[in-house]
Amino acid sequence: MKLGIMTGALPDPEATIDGFIELARDVERRGFASLWMANTRGHDAVTAMAIAGRETSKIEVGTAVTPIQPRHPTALAQQALSASALARGRFTLGIGLSHKIVIEGSLGLSYAQPAKTMREYLQILAPLLRGEGAAFSGELYSSKIEIMMNAAVMPVPLIVAALGPMMLDLAGRYSDGTVLWMTGPRTIGQHVVPGIGAGAKAAGRPAPRIIAGFPVVLSNKPDETRGKVSEILQVYGQLPSYRAMMDREGAATPGDIALVGDAAALDSAISQVQETGATEMVSVLLETEPGAKDRTMDYLQSRL
Repeated sequence: MKLGIMTGALPDPEATIDGFIELARDVERRGFASLWMANTRGHDAVTAMAIAGRETSKIEVGTAVTPIQPRHPTALAQQALSASALARGRFTLGIGLSHKIVIEGSLGLSYAQPAKTMREYLQILAPLLRGEGAAFSGELYSSKIEIMMNAAVMPVPLIVAALGPMMLDLAGRYSDGTVLWMTGPRTIGQHVVPGIGAGAKAAGRPAPRIIAGFPVVLSNKPDETRGKVSEILQVYGQLPSYRAMMDREGAATPGDIALVGDAAALDSAISQVQETGATEMVSVLLETEPGAKDRTMDYLQSRL
């Protein structure tokens, strides 16, 4: 199971492009496989990761994830292909539906028929990322276009954030895999892996990537630290899609999903994630106390 790092899960007004570049270089120097960025209320994740890819030479860079509703699939395809060119073929596009409170409440866009929205979106986006034309006419989206960009490395890998049965099926049928958040090991093994796997098999696609995202903190005060994780990530426990996954796992708060403890405890927890069938694990590092992020990064590096 590959290990990567994820940033952007929490809005950071102090974040800079130079900071993302420095982080990407550090992640690469340490030997991690990838760096991912959530698209929240700060920098555009596609742009930031494309630049980070340009300034590195080996690691995969990607979005985890970019919401689809604000951009027509042809526009996002053009941006992703440009990112692929900038990152010399090491960029992966991760997309998702975001949440009703964001799409309707903050952006004033429709969150009706989310599964149909994703299905139609993928039927335009996926072929464009493969360098093919996209001729499609649906109820929500339509397109008749071919993007000509020889500098891009195609196909651009495509990942879909999927939690519910319909989304897992779509991710299996139309993409290279899924990236998860607030989803515990039992739920990954019993719900995610078989759900997305069935969709991929039905479409004749290869076994999908299962990228499991977790908050990770190296700590000798696990109970106290889980409480702090729950405070920091409180909003995620209130969003319906994540709440459903936490309920499946029997987790009351985000701290119950987090991987927290000393080195031995984290070793055991990471092994459990690997046993679920996850192909990769990406870690969100939290400063629950001074030095926690650096200590956790050093620990994760020791497992490479």
